Amino acid sequence: MTRRLPDLEAWAIFAKVAEIGSFSGAANELGLSNPTVSKAIGRLEKRLGFALLARTSRRLSLTEAGRASLDRASRILAEGEAVEDEAADQSKVPRGLVRVSAPLSFGTAYLGAVLPEFLDAYPDITLDLALSDRRVDLVAEGFDFALRIASLEDSSLLARRLCTVRILLVGAPGYFDARGRPTHPAELLRHDALVYTGSTQRGTWRFTHSLFGEEVVEPPVRLWSDNADMLNPLLLARQGVALQPEFLVWRELDRGALEIGMPEWMPKPLGLHLVMPPNPLRPQRVQLLIDYLSNALAHPPWSPA
Repeated sequence: MTRRLPDLEAWAIFAKVAEIGSFSGAANELGLSNPTVSKAIGRLEKRLGFALLARTSRRLSLTEAGRASLDRASRILAEGEAVEDEAADQSKVPRGLVRVSAPLSFGTAYLGAVLPEFLDAYPDITLDLALSDRRVDLVAEGFDFALRIASLEDSSLLARRLCTVRILLVGAPGYFDARGRPTHPAELLRHDALVYTGSTQRGTWRFTHSLFGEEVVEPPVRLWSDNADMLNPLLLARQGVALQPEFLVWRELDRGALEIGMPEWMPKPLGLHLVMPPNPLRPQRVQLLIDYLSNALAHPPWSPA
């Protein structure tokens, strides 16, 4: 039996519809008519024998089969775009949209400072930055890549480590003068903790010593916050201690407004990673931004070495 060629165009259209969330939006971005997009999806579903999209008068959503198929469909779309970019005249001006997810505090503090040079160099590339501490699904939500500060678990995603991010126990000198400077994690039970809820540690703090191994402590929590920036004014106001990423407190440490507590006991450092979907081919505009950020963020100001 002769096997038919896969309907690559329909799969690419399906991926764009899933990314945009509407037939009309996908048609507009692809430069196609609404009937063309609708017919492509219908053709694909008829060929498969099941629905990929659930349609109502108000919303469009993926069926279970659609969610299972989206990863590979997105690869078809991305690889097709990449092939066309590579085959095009190399003098062609890069253009189009790049969607990036990044942590809120880090993105606010550092991306705005490094992006103007890229935007000047590539005026026809448009950036869509989603700043949130939520762990997004790159494929399902249509992101080209993400910046993540974490100890990455094994996954199908491709990752490039850009630099180290130390997590530091910090407090104001005046706070430590009044409450004492801890020398062992167990002493934190007598201190007030200001806790960032987006951390994997949350209220359970883990410290490692080069000689004495690991200690785990749950200090009494004075305040919870889902935004780490919120904790700095409270630290400066002597309200407690916190585990903060170095990029949020290095200026305060430099000028002596905050100090590191228990410097011989440190939480496990994290990495700033650039995380990409598994398909190795990417449009030129995406690769340009990946390479630019990899260079711009490899030697951050909080860690000049």
